[in-house]
Amino acid sequence: MPPIPPQQVQLACPNCRNPINAQIYTVVDVTQQPELKPAFLNGRLNLAACANCGFASLISAPIVYHDADKQLCLSYFPAEANARPEEQERFIGDATNVIGQNLAPDRPRGHLLTPRRFMSLVSLIDAILEADGISPEEVKKQRKTIELISILAAQLENEEQFNALVEQHKAELDETFFALLDAFIETSAQEQHADSVQMLTGLRQKITAALGLGDEPGALTNDQVEQAIDRLLEAEDSELEALVREMRETIDYTFFQAWTTRIEKLEQEGQSEEATRMVGRRARILETVEKFDREIQELFEIGAGVLREILSAPDPRAALEERVKQLDDAFMFVLSANIANAERANQHDIAARLQDIQQAAVEVIQNSLSPEERFINELLMAETQKESTALLRKNFAKITPDFVKQLNELADEQEKRGTQEAADRLRQLAREAGAMLF
Repeated sequence: MPPIPPQQVQLACPNCRNPINAQIYTVVDVTQQPELKPAFLNGRLNLAACANCGFASLISAPIVYHDADKQLCLSYFPAEANARPEEQERFIGDATNVIGQNLAPDRPRGHLLTPRRFMSLVSLIDAILEADGISPEEVKKQRKTIELISILAAQLENEEQFNALVEQHKAELDETFFALLDAFIETSAQEQHADSVQMLTGLRQKITAALGLGDEPGALTNDQVEQAIDRLLEAEDSELEALVREMRETIDYTFFQAWTTRIEKLEQEGQSEEATRMVGRRARILETVEKFDREIQELFEIGAGVLREILSAPDPRAALEERVKQLDDAFMFVLSANIANAERANQHDIAARLQDIQQAAVEVIQNSLSPEERFINELLMAETQKESTALLRKNFAKITPDFVKQLNELADEQEKRGTQEAADRLRQLAREAGAMLF
């Protein structure tokens, strides 16, 4: 069946009372239309702009949100709708019937029978984010960051007030703040909102200038970005994917902006051949980044699927043991997110059950490890390098050439996965262990 279309409505602009024609989604089925999810989460769905005065407002409407992959069926009715309980039941029933008709015959349908209901749109969005593995604490911090961006943007033209705000919120203008601001810039660029790109880029530059920084805290300097570009340009084709994965954290909006600037400079200088080569390499880098990010997302989705299987198994411990190779970081992350979600919803029985599964999973993983792997885990769990060095010296008999080789092989695996920090830690351990052999 085709995707569920939006409803066409006409309403008066809250600002100038001019008529507005708008499209309203009351059924947001991201299984059929995945592009609706980012629009909904970013507040761009059901947003109506007045052609007369330019005022934009979010239209309050009942929502049924559905994601078959995560088995989510969520509903929200705004208080101003004044819908009677029987009207709400009828609306939800009609929506879930249509959603069910769009589902493939082999997809689970149980979640459609008991939609979760929310008193506010914010709490519904929180549930979606938590299902994606984003904790309530992260959601709260992100909202505070968005509010801060809005506050600073409103004072862009007031130099004195802007600088006072930067000084007041200096501790909050950290790497997370700039990462979110960069994400907004990138999204605006992709959607071709030139005014937003210009405003947000200007905001970013003005904040870093007020802080006395060349760039945001924790990020690469301009020289380091240029060095990263050089490194990716000089890499052989066969080495490019591994290098992109290693440098994933470096490759952001600022990186691509610098790359594009260099292409434009080459074109102005008449070096069309090198400019064309850079365009082609940029396309390959972007393709690799998107592939890597998709792989990460797929890992989390697999982890969520494994958790569902374990929860539905008659013997969760046996199910964990059967799937021990799937009990990876993604699975444990999804499990922790579900525990946090249950605790927040005061579903203490569910939280306790999930915590039992978490404890059992740790035990199953530990039991499946070789003595060498257990020792490596113990080393990695040490809080400081001094503690890990002490552990190595205390367990000198366990240090062999094969053990050092295993550390380096694990470091290679982490680099391929793009987790450079873990790879560096393993290589440091390998160097220390190797030095003890001589």
